[in-house]
Amino acid sequence: MEFITIDFETATSKRDSPCEIGLTFVQDGQIVDTKSWLIKPMYEEFDYFNVLIHGIKPEHVADKPEFDELWDEIKPLVENRFLIAHNASFDMSVLRRTLEAYQLPFPSLNYSCSYIFSKKVWPGLPAYDLKTLCRINNIELAHHRAGSDSRATAELSIKAFELSGVSSLNDFPEKLKTSIGQLYQGGYRPSESNRTHSAKDLNKIVGDPSRHKRDSMFYGRTVVFTGVLSSMSRGEAQQTIADIGGIVGANVTKETDFLIVGQQDYRLVGDDGMSSKQEKAVRLIEKGSTLEILSEDDFLKNI
Repeated sequence: MEFITIDFETATSKRDSPCEIGLTFVQDGQIVDTKSWLIKPMYEEFDYFNVLIHGIKPEHVADKPEFDELWDEIKPLVENRFLIAHNASFDMSVLRRTLEAYQLPFPSLNYSCSYIFSKKVWPGLPAYDLKTLCRINNIELAHHRAGSDSRATAELSIKAFELSGVSSLNDFPEKLKTSIGQLYQGGYRPSESNRTHSAKDLNKIVGDPSRHKRDSMFYGRTVVFTGVLSSMSRGEAQQTIADIGGIVGANVTKETDFLIVGQQDYRLVGDDGMSSKQEKAVRLIEKGSTLEILSEDDFLKNI
């Protein structure tokens, strides 16, 4: 296995504001080098919260190159290589958004997410953030500096591959239950966790006719859920809709009347914080659909 781990720190909540990048290089299962660069963002102001996390201030990067100046040096290091990031949805979106902001073409590369595959290697942990995983595996970490984070991610990945018997990218779907993401000119495909169980057959959810509420806004309407509800499980919510006399939908379609949005896992949703179901619902509404998006509170008030 040869791979590179990548980590970004950003100056603001915007993904196109990198202020530091770290790369760690692994060959034959051994770390051979770590490089990091401070970056002057295109934004003059730094968010207080971001500075609080990584400690990088505007004066630290005032005389550093912007990303487009560094890219000529970094691109040859990552082009056609296999990259790993802890929470790759964040780091790869920083790369994409920054390249787009500077009107630079995407490189071609494959990538994976150590946050995702760590769940398969160390099941049952209370959390899978880098700090927790490093503590459990006795990996040194100066957290939230790009060089240290990328090196810790490399050490973590090496341990994960040793424990799971991974020796090539071909092993990922079988041994880590994880797909390989791709970045390519014109687009990307995310690295995702493969389904390890069959989707619930919603046709088996049968409501109790004696509990139908014909005056409910959900009666006879198709309702879809996304995210995690804090008040009840997804199954309980679906059963509630069926008992009211509604129709439980699995996916957002033109027939969907309501999308109920629970708490989203920021590591899995898109750059905008919305699940694919919510993004599709928004697109349908923009095209004139009468579909309504409701919060969990709105759902609870109307059942």
